[in-house]
Amino acid sequence: MFDLILANGLIVDGSGAEPRRGDVAVMGEIVVDTGDLANAESRMRIDATGKIVCPGFIDSHSHGDAYMLIEPSAPSKAFQGVTTDVVGNCGASAAPITDPMHMPSDWVDLEFPGTWRTVGEYRTLLETVKPLPNVVFLVGHNTVRRSAGAYDNRPPTAEEMACMSRLVEQAMNDGARGLSTGLIYPPGRFSKTDEIVALARVAARQGGVYCSHMRHEGAGLLDAIAETLAIGEAAEIPVQISHLKTSGQGNWGLIDAALEAIETARGKGRPVHADRYPYIASHTSLTVVFPDWALEGTIDTRRARLSNPAQRARLRADLFGNAGARDWGAITVGSTHHPDNRRFQGRLLTDVAAMLGLDPVDAILHMAETDAMRTSAFFAGMCEKNMTRILALPWVMIGSDASIRAPWGPLSEDHPHPRTYGTFARFLRMALDGQTVPLPEAVRKMTALPAEKFGLTDRGLIAKGKKADIAVIDPEQVRDRSTFAEPHQLAQGVVALAINGELAIADGELTGRRSGRFL
Repeated sequence: MFDLILANGLIVDGSGAEPRRGDVAVMGEIVVDTGDLANAESRMRIDATGKIVCPGFIDSHSHGDAYMLIEPSAPSKAFQGVTTDVVGNCGASAAPITDPMHMPSDWVDLEFPGTWRTVGEYRTLLETVKPLPNVVFLVGHNTVRRSAGAYDNRPPTAEEMACMSRLVEQAMNDGARGLSTGLIYPPGRFSKTDEIVALARVAARQGGVYCSHMRHEGAGLLDAIAETLAIGEAAEIPVQISHLKTSGQGNWGLIDAALEAIETARGKGRPVHADRYPYIASHTSLTVVFPDWALEGTIDTRRARLSNPAQRARLRADLFGNAGARDWGAITVGSTHHPDNRRFQGRLLTDVAAMLGLDPVDAILHMAETDAMRTSAFFAGMCEKNMTRILALPWVMIGSDASIRAPWGPLSEDHPHPRTYGTFARFLRMALDGQTVPLPEAVRKMTALPAEKFGLTDRGLIAKGKKADIAVIDPEQVRDRSTFAEPHQLAQGVVALAINGELAIADGELTGRRSGRFL
């Protein structure tokens, strides 16, 4: 007798093969049979007639490290069909830390169910809270650089470099799957290529991957790609380019040269892939517009500059001097920290400036100071045509570039990007509506492709012997509902979701079972 049969569904197995009608049988954590199982006995049978039955989706680029501890049911991911979250991207990971202040600023004030320093201790705490999805952990370069004390715009000392190498090695020993960088964020933006190569070699020795939010995604895109490919070659490590894009209308034409560079590397046998979300606005800290000197040092050091008249005047002058390279009207305020700034969430920066009676530059300074440099923002400026072209590439997988949220509780109070709730449902809807690749390829890009990239050999396919991470999805109903104006809205269309054989969603509702693991 089987534990579960998903009966008479359209099986899209993750391999890219054509869909087939049939049943899927589960015993314990494992898929044990597929085909015609009409006469088989099972403790539970779910009628999947008219539904897609596919592997659970793997979010290849996520930031759920800290928030998973607060909301382990991860509803923003579960209702998209996500069963595995790859966390620790863009150089920011929850561990290893020698001080909680080494985490990203929007994490440090959160109330966690325990404390940790190492990846191993984080893993223990995560297993205690019992997450709904599985977790794949990357160690963040910015996190280890802060933990080594290398905050400033200079090369690390020999002692700091040795400390970073030890931290990366320990993280890999504790179960991390690779190294990530966020080279537009401090202090990673101050690093040179040789520093990253050295740390990537540490990860490579233990079979890790190198995932990079590159230094440039606009005018400097081609140089950034060249550096990323060079790091992969020098460190002999597989490369994952984070959220591949061409930012800024003047840079849209770089797409051909960018893709040619990557294809050339792949043609030489280099394991280079990328991820992308199906939206044309990015989301990050508002302070990414600041010059390097203003982002040196600890968070307290950076905040102090805003209250220093001379340094504030210098920063203001630099922002005005760079105004020609920025379209302030293409920036929308996202999450804020100070209660008085909540009214600005979801408003254009130019509208916020008008509400405050300030120039947009002064509005940025006001927000940065009152929000203790924790304001996030949406940056428009990507090209829809380029996005769909990138999404269709066979070596590009889907990643939300988002953390976990919920329409209830402490994670419902900010203003996230719609990709947080909608990425996978949106991409699947695009495939079903003929706006991108066919359905089998769309599913492969969300399942088998990231599973192979991150070494998840027992997942990503519906096949005998694989782990039973399975989504049952209504093709008529699946869609994203989150918007930039009203982001906290769950995706729809996931009828059932099994993770390691346990039903996390049944009849379209959370069951309360959380069987995810640190992979």
